[in-house]
Amino acid sequence: MDKVLITSSIHAMAQPDYPVPDLPAPDRKYGPEQVVEIQLESLADNDNPVENAGIKTAYNFASPANRRATGPLDRFIKMVEAPRYAPMVDHVEARTDPLEQAGGQAEQQVTLTGPDGRTATYQFRLSICSEGSLNGCWLTDSVLD
Repeated sequence: MDKVLITSSIHAMAQPDYPVPDLPAPDRKYGPEQVVEIQLESLADNDNPVENAGIKTAYNFASPANRRATGPLDRFIKMVEAPRYAPMVDHVEARTDPLEQAGGQAEQQVTLTGPDGRTATYQFRLSICSEGSLNGCWLTDSVLD
């Protein structure tokens, strides 16, 4: 039992930056398609209204497990700015395939054209969260290329 408390305390201390305030954040009213759309729209204009607002919005919609694997926020920002995900930032075009949903799981393929003209395809995988204040919200578990 002490080990669980210590782990939870470490996790809470490791992510004091969640959620990033004053940016779109999870809400039970958003379906999985809206969650992907919000992230794509934010990433298309990444520095509006503040620096890295798009990346920070994607961080807000990352599931707890996703944030544990990719966070804290400064590490998440570096990951998205790296070549693998760079076409997402300030992309000039987004084409989305139909969302596939089965119960509390959903996937959507997205093809983005980056500002350099490079095209990349990503698979957004989402699920309904069952933890704490995010219970009932659709969140991104992973984005695979």
